Amino acid sequence: MKKLATLINSALLSLTLATPAFAQGTGTVGFEKPAEAKITDIGKLISTGISVVIIVSGILVFVFLVWGGIEWLTSGGDKTKVENARNRIVSALVGLAIIAASWALVRIIAYFFGVDAGLSTFTIPKPY
Repeated sequence: MKKLATLINSALLSLTLATPAFAQGTGTVGFEKPAEAKITDIGKLISTGISVVIIVSGILVFVFLVWGGIEWLTSGGDKTKVENARNRIVSALVGLAIIAASWALVRIIAYFFGVDAGLSTFTIPKPY
């Protein structure tokens, strides 16, 4: 066991003391001025915002489902803890239904107005 610990310590030490390798530069020293962020299309801004909100809310639904499941498993048969866990899971599923309905509603509105809502693929556009 002592040999294994020594081996792991030496491997970690050698990884932390390794010298970094730098890519060959262009020979110029200094920094270029970063491009300024400009909003040129309000529609893309709104569709990106909607996409981000839907993705974050979907992640939160998953977190609440897992949280409710863990509460249920660790309740130990206590009626109030089981009820709280069940309520959390039901609330997460209702939230998932609301997210799906809002996504469908945005898609329908975009279809009727002939606008690309940007929700067909959840990609965040590159800055200009």
